[in-house]
Amino acid sequence: MKDQFSRRVVIIGGGFAGLFAARALRRAPVQVTLIDRTEHHLFQPLLYQCSTGILSEGKIAAPLRGILSKHQNVEFVLAEVTGIDPERRQVRATRPGGETTEFGYDYLILAAGVQQSYFGHDEFAPYAPGMKTIEDALVIRRRVFGAFEMAESSTDPAERKRWLTFALVGAGPTGVELAGQIREVATKTLRDEYRHIKPEDARVLLFDGGAAPLAPFGPKLSAKASATLDKLGVEQHMHSIVTGIDATGLSVRAEDGNQARYDAGTILWTAGVAAPSVATAIAEATGAKQDRAGRIEVGPDLSIPGHPEILVTGDVMSLNKLPGVAEVAMQTGLYAARRIRHELRGEAYKKPFRYYDLGSAAYISRGRAVVSVGKLQFAGFPGWVVWLFIHIAFLTGYRNRLGAVMGWWFAFSRDLRRERSFTTKKVGIVGDVYDEPHLPSSAAADP
Repeated sequence: MKDQFSRRVVIIGGGFAGLFAARALRRAPVQVTLIDRTEHHLFQPLLYQCSTGILSEGKIAAPLRGILSKHQNVEFVLAEVTGIDPERRQVRATRPGGETTEFGYDYLILAAGVQQSYFGHDEFAPYAPGMKTIEDALVIRRRVFGAFEMAESSTDPAERKRWLTFALVGAGPTGVELAGQIREVATKTLRDEYRHIKPEDARVLLFDGGAAPLAPFGPKLSAKASATLDKLGVEQHMHSIVTGIDATGLSVRAEDGNQARYDAGTILWTAGVAAPSVATAIAEATGAKQDRAGRIEVGPDLSIPGHPEILVTGDVMSLNKLPGVAEVAMQTGLYAARRIRHELRGEAYKKPFRYYDLGSAAYISRGRAVVSVGKLQFAGFPGWVVWLFIHIAFLTGYRNRLGAVMGWWFAFSRDLRRERSFTTKKVGIVGDVYDEPHLPSSAAADP
């Protein structure tokens, strides 16, 4: 197949931007290689439902190889891109096991997404996991449901109270959605399952340095979201900056400068993003500028200045302060593919990228969501209905859509969360397949 096409496109990342670009190039006279360090496309907006037991990881992820199987000019490679050589037009990558390899390109689409940022305090990470990957969601599931188990078996009232306290840092969509879901788990799903504790006594603390939750949604929807969180019993601490996190709780500085200590058995980090290391490597190789979060600044045609063959898309792109949402990723991926198709036909494509805002949505609890679509705003039950249709439409594959609908049906109608299983043991035998080239000898001997 490679010999059939003389032009090559390499796409780094299988998120929304990378996947939409690959699909849009499926009939183009070009060989497409999509490289990702994971084998699946992940629907990140629903990770919080995986972590709180509504959906399994299989309902929000789909194998990239399966999605692209019918696109004969598109191949998938499982590897982690570490850098590029723009002069030779080569992408450097590491295969699982540590072996390095290279891929040539005529066009390069960077769609690597972003990772969690702790604003210079990476020491918080072991105590306060973020939520960007399936692994993160499974860790959070274990910590959330495990906290109730620890509280149940504890005989010390102070320890029990600490385990029943959940602190979330960041009042954006992820923080608000997680806070609402944890309260729903405590007051509905688990309310009759324990003998020594009352799950509904669980405290959920939401911290943010801003003035209100979901501030980008506008003052009206932000106020409605705040009121809904109050009704659910979420304790909101706005104008609060987290200054320290350890195994037993967190320290917070209020607007007046006073420090306060909160004991908490579970701390979750939902604030801030940063570009991955590959963005910095590509910026250094091409002389591109990066914003404060490490995202690469691009021109109106999404290319790196001086390198029209390199297009940056999705969350890792910095252009006109566009938000890091799925709609931006999809539209930039489609634009990049469209521009490449035109140039392959020998046509100049001078249209700048234009973003069409399809709105924002945040699910808070059953029957309650906030949605902003242009000048239209929905809250409460109408917002929840709109939220349902939006997420069903954006899920990849009919199987995942049907599975999500069934999971929602049981959760919303009967308070059942069927995906609550978690393990108390370490999963796997290696920490990261890209860092450890050889399996332990004992593991290699296992059948």
